[in-house]
Amino acid sequence: MAATESAGRRFFRCACYCTENLFLSRYRLHVRFVGEQQLRHDYSQILESRGCVTPEDFEEVVSELESEVQRRKQTIQQAEERKAIIAQLYKPVHPRVYALQEPFLAGEFLAATKYSTTPNANLSGLLRYIQVVSDEKKIYRLQVFTKDYCRLLLQELEHFERSDMPKGRPNTMNNHGVLLHELGLDEPLVTPLRERYLQPLTALLYPEYGGGHLDSHRAFVVKYSLDGDVDLSYHYDNAEITLNISLGREFTEGNLVFGDYYEVPRDEMRYVELPNVPTYGVLHRGGQLHGALPLESGERWNLIIWMRASVIRNLMCPMCKKPPQLVEDEGYGDGFTLEEGDPQTVGVCTLT
Repeated sequence: MAATESAGRRFFRCACYCTENLFLSRYRLHVRFVGEQQLRHDYSQILESRGCVTPEDFEEVVSELESEVQRRKQTIQQAEERKAIIAQLYKPVHPRVYALQEPFLAGEFLAATKYSTTPNANLSGLLRYIQVVSDEKKIYRLQVFTKDYCRLLLQELEHFERSDMPKGRPNTMNNHGVLLHELGLDEPLVTPLRERYLQPLTALLYPEYGGGHLDSHRAFVVKYSLDGDVDLSYHYDNAEITLNISLGREFTEGNLVFGDYYEVPRDEMRYVELPNVPTYGVLHRGGQLHGALPLESGERWNLIIWMRASVIRNLMCPMCKKPPQLVEDEGYGDGFTLEEGDPQTVGVCTLT
């Protein structure tokens, strides 16, 4: 299967997708997995400390990981099949939310973007338009969408959720939500949002993290509720820069929590806690450790956009911390590209 052309470029995934960052929800742990012996060697102590104490417990972990690896191997074909069925059979309730229009965007967001595209724009000037949550951690917040657009988008998402259309998981940690490219919201909505409005901001906010060279993304909506996903374990994203927009609904608690950059000893982390404010988005580095505290009541929906810069990630995959081993994928894949002159080393996921 050939990788899909997107904007004239081919995008790929790193082969570590099948071995790295597999999440064991029962033990709140991300692991690397290439087989039982390696798992036992690398994680037996921490698993035991978290309650995996019997041979049966460990066998259950191995079985869960093997099932997850098989699921990941099948994601490309299954995603394409779901997208085709949805495109053919799904009838939107609010077709106008699918194409980005400036009236959907908040005034302060438009003002920040407009400033960022002026000839003499600089970081200090941009910070007059957005809230600095943490200068040290490079976390920022501003209103992105209007309340009316969030209301319509939520109605569309709930309509899709109630339908009998096939649905994929947003990621290994979130079991309830919508993959925007499968629903058809990606190219007409998220791509222009990234290219026209977000990149001028990120170019000033995150120049050393590829903020001026974002060329792909992965976008999904996650749903938190008392009968579904209640919280989100500590992790970092497969992205150079992340935008997390709270779409709304009535809820209490479930605040976002930010630690340090990538992995440091937990007792040395300096935390920043931030409430979810509907219509507002939080920009942060993908490698910023973060999570969500437990929801206490109600229901909360968040739109997550993992923004990627191939100029950065082609040098090192942020998940395995090695030069990426390219694997065929659909759409934007995981944002890796083959540049002219690069060796054609494209393979498939394997489990040894």
